[in-house]
Amino acid sequence: MELDFCPDKSDYKLWHGASMSSLCKKGSVMEMMNWIKDLVLSEQKMEEEGVVDFSMDFGFTSDLKAESHDFIQEIKASFIETASVFNQLRSNSEGSVKIYGISGTEADFMLFRNGYKLIFSIKEAGTLAIRFHNIGQLVPQANTSEDRTASNANEALIIATKGPFGELTWKYQGQEVKTNHLVKYYFTRFIKESTK
Repeated sequence: MELDFCPDKSDYKLWHGASMSSLCKKGSVMEMMNWIKDLVLSEQKMEEEGVVDFSMDFGFTSDLKAESHDFIQEIKASFIETASVFNQLRSNSEGSVKIYGISGTEADFMLFRNGYKLIFSIKEAGTLAIRFHNIGQLVPQANTSEDRTASNANEALIIATKGPFGELTWKYQGQEVKTNHLVKYYFTRFIKESTK
C-alpha cells in the first residue's frame, strides 16, 4: 500500500490539525504513510510470531543507504542547475563545466573542466566524500596506513548524524550542511582552481 497523493479537503479530518500546505510538500504524505505502514507491518509480525521487538531504531540504519543516495542526488541536481547557468552565461563552450556519473556506482558523480575534477562519492552509507583531482596527478594507491591517511587528508567528509527524534542531518566537521551553501562553495572553488 503506497500512497502518492495529496489529500483533498474532504480528507482533511484525517490529518488532525496539519495544514494542507505542509502535507502537500514534496513527498511528505508519502513519507508519513511509509513509516506508518512499517509500524503496522512490525505490529502484525509481532502478533503472528509472538516476538516483541524492543529496538528503537526507527529504521535509521536501514534507511541510511537510501538517505545517502537521496542526499547525493540532491547535491548533483543542484550542481547540474548551477553548471547550466554558468555555461549559458559564459556562452563559450571552451572551459564549460561538464557533469558525469561515475560508472560502477549508484549515485557518485564528478564535475569536469580543463582537466580538473571535483568528485562526489558515497564512501559508505551515511558518509559522503568530496575531493579534487587534476588529470595530471597520479591517483595515489592507498596500500599502507600512511597512504590511506594522506589520501583521506585530501577529501572532505560529510557525515549523517541522527538527531534526538531520529531526524537525519548531514554535517561537516560537526556543523550542519546546507546544500545551497555547499554547492556555492565547491562550485566557486572548482571554477577558480580549474581556470587555465
